[in-house]
Amino acid sequence: MSLSEGAARSRLRTLLKVALLIALLIVANYFAHELADALNFQIRASNEDAVHRTIMTSAALYSLLLAIPFVPGAEVGLALIAMLGPPIAFLVYVCTVGGLALSFAVGRLIPLTVLIRLTEDFNFRRMAKILNAIEPMNRQDRLAFLASKAPARFRPVLLRYRHLALAVTLNVPGNFLIGGGGGIALLAGISRLYSVPGFIATIAIAVAPVPLAVLFFGNEFLAK
Repeated sequence: MSLSEGAARSRLRTLLKVALLIALLIVANYFAHELADALNFQIRASNEDAVHRTIMTSAALYSLLLAIPFVPGAEVGLALIAMLGPPIAFLVYVCTVGGLALSFAVGRLIPLTVLIRLTEDFNFRRMAKILNAIEPMNRQDRLAFLASKAPARFRPVLLRYRHLALAVTLNVPGNFLIGGGGGIALLAGISRLYSVPGFIATIAIAVAPVPLAVLFFGNEFLAK
């Protein structure tokens, strides 16, 4: 086999892997939308048990979907709140924290060598280069290195207030472009810049505004 044939096969394998990843994300997104639509039903005395099972199953699936990068799992949580209002707000809040914590844990547990190999397989050379650079570093060196890649005006904030930066990133519109809540939590875990208690405390505060607003103001808050 010639060198050109080997390179062509390597590119083909990379394209197939990327296509598989995209297909999986499309399926997960479709499932999230379908689940959110399925929650639009009426509650009657005759179907109370079925409704309870549906709510608990949906809450568990919501946590799992939220943990997946680039999947709009938040739609399921909003659908639950829209259907049941304030009584379900706390459960949705707990599931939101749980889903983000799950994604963070996956990021913390995956060895960087595995991630480096994956990024190289998918030909994400820039990401592979960054991961190779930070692998031998300690937490402070990693923070300084990653902050150096950000625009100069943001570096002091990232260096001194990384927990605040995480909370803001989770709530800014358009964060789906960087992976949504699941992707952000996964990257936070991969970076090893956040302790487990620090991350949990940060997201517990960051995701609280909407459930609290629904508890105090009811579903009218979502309609505004």
